[in-house]
Amino acid sequence: MGKKQYAFLRGWKQVRQGDVRQCREDVMKALGLTTRMAFHQRLNGNVEPRVSEAKIIEEVFARYGVTDIWGNE
Repeated sequence: MGKKQYAFLRGWKQVRQGDVRQCREDVMKALGLTTRMAFHQRLNGNVEPRVSEAKIIEEVFARYGVTDIWGNE
């Protein structure tokens, strides 16, 4: 299992440009992240999300109409 599997870059690329800032803020707030570096570490799969974090990420992306989020391609 590589970091590709834990990245949510695929979903991030599907967020509409106008929603990017709010989506990032929503993910950061939901996960309790305080820095954009911490967000990017998770975005790129460098940090393996806990099951509860993965569900939170999926819920946030669902609000923006994105359902296929896992992977870095």
